[in-house]
Amino acid sequence: MGRDLRAEAWTTVAGLRAQSLKAWTSGALLRELLEPSGAYPRRRSLKRPTAAALLTDYAAAQRWAAELFGGAGPYELETAEVGRRTVGSNRIPAAAVFATVEDEIGFVGKSREAARFRELAAALAGLDPLLPDWAARRPLKLLELGPDALTAARVALWLRDNPLPGIYVRQLGLPGVHTKFIERHRQVIDQLLAAVDQRADVVDEAEADADGSVDAPLETAEPDVALDDGAGRTPAARFARRHGFLHPPELVRFRILDPEIPALGNARDITVTAEAFSTLQLPVHTVIATENQVNFLALPDRPGTLALYGAGYGFSSLRDAAWLRDCEILYWGDIDTHGFRILDQLRAVHPHVESVLMDEETLLAHRHAWGTEPSPSRATLTGLPAEESALYDALGNDKYGPSVRLEQELVNWDWALERLRPGG
Repeated sequence: MGRDLRAEAWTTVAGLRAQSLKAWTSGALLRELLEPSGAYPRRRSLKRPTAAALLTDYAAAQRWAAELFGGAGPYELETAEVGRRTVGSNRIPAAAVFATVEDEIGFVGKSREAARFRELAAALAGLDPLLPDWAARRPLKLLELGPDALTAARVALWLRDNPLPGIYVRQLGLPGVHTKFIERHRQVIDQLLAAVDQRADVVDEAEADADGSVDAPLETAEPDVALDDGAGRTPAARFARRHGFLHPPELVRFRILDPEIPALGNARDITVTAEAFSTLQLPVHTVIATENQVNFLALPDRPGTLALYGAGYGFSSLRDAAWLRDCEILYWGDIDTHGFRILDQLRAVHPHVESVLMDEETLLAHRHAWGTEPSPSRATLTGLPAEESALYDALGNDKYGPSVRLEQELVNWDWALERLRPGG
């Protein structure tokens, strides 16, 4: 006898367990432990044989029903009458009923995790009665963090009681709390603070997943901070700013490419704070900004020129350097979507920035050096002229191949020097 495709559609014990496991994975079962919704006893309908199926393969239907009856215990079965006019009256499983959420949790083998969740949620409640609301919204995150969630909650409560502390994170005297702990858990600390203090200046960028879970991170991996918004260029800097911690100042590294310009003795490679950089008075008329350190170090002498090291989305430090408005600024970045996004953000502060070595001619001349961009940007960029915008769109639309990129350090050096020379 051939395979009965109808039998494959009937809900088996494994299929029923998959339904319950999906409810666990979404956090719904754990949430029910803290905030009973009245859904239990919960009835889960079963896809079952029709009267026609009983007539054509009664034995398969018997085996299917026996398996479900054999698995009963965590659930009870409701039955329905089928086949009275064809093969005679038969009562077959129609729905599985879980009397309690604990029964359904046990059915998927998660009782130990549920007990741990209850312990952690109770410990959070002991710290502040508002914290279990966070646990109900992010139950799987609480299980994932374990005791670290309690430590993060203590940090959140400290921030509530000590707004704008004016100290470095390193100076927090809470047990088990250190700078690396804050760096790892700043998103959860923000969430917990929002749960206990409606006044908190918390930017919650989390989005609910399709299953209703809201465990998404607060801050996205892709930098999305405009250069002129004053927020700081790193997540740690933005966290410090939000909560009134001190944070190490942004630094600007530059090289004076003109040996005739006096600096600090013979120093030509100099690092200063962004604030100090904004006050410089140097006799330069050209600035070459690059994100690659080797390119930055290898740029040759050039009259009246300063080289600037940006390190990716690192040009926010130029926001207050008003003297750059009187300079020609050349930006050399990767030929990929993020390279153009950095260029677009740089122009938000200094609109007269010109790109160099970020054109289709350079891209096509270095086909042998192409790589793949891991996560192309899909942002709409408004600071690109027509030629740059066309290349950005072409890269985003895979005109040259899937997620093509040309990293700036792979551009032939002679090719680069020819186009970087004055008038090149």
